Amino acid sequence: MGLLDGKVSIITGGAGSVGLASARAFVREGAKVMLVDLRESDLQRAAQGLGSSNVATHAADVSQAAATKAYVDATVAKWGKIDVLFSNAGTSGVVAPVQDYPEDVFDSVIAVHVRGAFLACRYALPQMNDGGSIIITSSIVGVRGDGGGACAYVTAKHAQVGLMRSVAKGAARRNIRVNTLHPGPIDNEFQLNIEHGISRLVGRDATAMLNEAIPLHRHAQPDEIARAALFLASDQSSFTTGSILMADGGMSA
Repeated sequence: MGLLDGKVSIITGGAGSVGLASARAFVREGAKVMLVDLRESDLQRAAQGLGSSNVATHAADVSQAAATKAYVDATVAKWGKIDVLFSNAGTSGVVAPVQDYPEDVFDSVIAVHVRGAFLACRYALPQMNDGGSIIITSSIVGVRGDGGGACAYVTAKHAQVGLMRSVAKGAARRNIRVNTLHPGPIDNEFQLNIEHGISRLVGRDATAMLNEAIPLHRHAQPDEIARAALFLASDQSSFTTGSILMADGGMSA
């Protein structure tokens, strides 16, 4: 018997490395998964790679209310009420000093991470089964400052923690758990793009610099973050809500 047998789940940012690794873990444990991402072509490649009849896809801009309602409604229409909402969509923005940071980029990062998570909760909660789980992907920078020029990303990741704590209090009456997942640096394209920007800003190899700062001395693999998401999605975390789960190799210790 799988940890998520028969559970209906939504994963936003589902075509990215963490979303896809989590979908693979969820399906392996018996879940039905709606993958949500911005581009249909990316979703189709992701779904083909998973090769399961328990995977469906829906292209959506998670920062838009109508698009969010549409992917929630599509999930319920296909499989029934939702058990797991994994709000994982993200964008890195740019790396620049705050005085040079583009205002439109700042707004777009906040829109995807914060408004996207808010809208996911707003529209999914009424369509969730009691006893379900909501997971919001934050970051190591959601619990600490960062002088590396990613002010929009850091701000968004802190804001997600406030959203999580607020929603967790209200959802508890329905036994719905709400938590944030905080990865450290991950070995994927998303993180590499951030590190290239930091390297240019500080004049040294940011990947090597981060590995020196991580007590385990390496970046995480997407599958390792997916296992943390699976814990929060499953009943193994039945008494965990309003919490932050660090998956950062000890970086925040």
